[in-house]
Amino acid sequence: MKVLVTGATGFVGGAVARALVNSGIDVRILARAGADIQNLQGLTVERVEGDLRDQASLRKSLIGCRQLYHVAAHYALWAKDPAIFYDVNVTGTKNLLEAAREVGTERIVYCSTIGAIGLPPGGGLGTEETPISLEQMAGHYKRSKYLAEQEVLKLAKAGLPVVIVNPSAPVGAGDVKPTPTGQVIVDFMKGRMPAYIETGMNIVDVDDVAAGHLLAMQKGRIGQRYILGNKNLMLREVFEILSRLTGVKAPTIKLPRLAIIPLAYLNQWIANLTGQPPRIPLEGVKMAKYKMHYDCSKAIRELGIPHTPPEVALEKAVKWFRTHGYV
Repeated sequence: MKVLVTGATGFVGGAVARALVNSGIDVRILARAGADIQNLQGLTVERVEGDLRDQASLRKSLIGCRQLYHVAAHYALWAKDPAIFYDVNVTGTKNLLEAAREVGTERIVYCSTIGAIGLPPGGGLGTEETPISLEQMAGHYKRSKYLAEQEVLKLAKAGLPVVIVNPSAPVGAGDVKPTPTGQVIVDFMKGRMPAYIETGMNIVDVDDVAAGHLLAMQKGRIGQRYILGNKNLMLREVFEILSRLTGVKAPTIKLPRLAIIPLAYLNQWIANLTGQPPRIPLEGVKMAKYKMHYDCSKAIRELGIPHTPPEVALEKAVKWFRTHGYV
């Protein structure tokens, strides 16, 4: 059986491609011309060129594939032209899934984000059923992924055989870009974290996220969402783990979020002028307001997602960043 994976040159998509190949599945990847494919070194995959904004290339890439893993997205906390988030994440997703419907793809897993899952207003753990609205989305990435997920849910109700997975904060080997979470780890390892803004996150091994994709393909219910996460931690706890792993001292100065917001706005203004990403992403500071802790029991109960300890996942990330010259 042949399957198509989008986003395989990235962090989560690369882990999904590796998991599929290791399971003996014939993998085709969709990648843009000139894409960096270092994350696929050593993997036997078929590569086809295409773009989520080019529907003809999508139909061509899907022919002969019984299943589709749509993992590709524009994942960043800033872009000089925010339109790219909507062109890739919303329109691109609609293009791909409509092409899949046209060619008769048998089953689809769509990778959304934990940011599209709500949090209880009075505190507590978010679940797949916790409501959220577009107005609650901080930043273009989260807004675009929320809108994309709404389109996927509409298509599922119309009969498209698609299951949605919502990874929390994946860490581990292969974070080539790196992702915003990976950048925090790199900055910590370089001693660039003299202080921090306290926030909460749910840490999960990227290999467990990949396994969750495969399990969702096998066992997931059509039109359902599954949080692919593991352990709820405060950022301070993440730094303490990283300190034990690296020997770098964890920051002890906790800054009030409201005091950083003016600096973040200034950083964004400079970034918009220079075209260089801001050192203090405004959207990251805004998101720090929320303790992003979730109940992951549905994916455990229905899919059987594995749960690697976050200490192990963070150790994988530290070793990979060191080996590949990020630090």
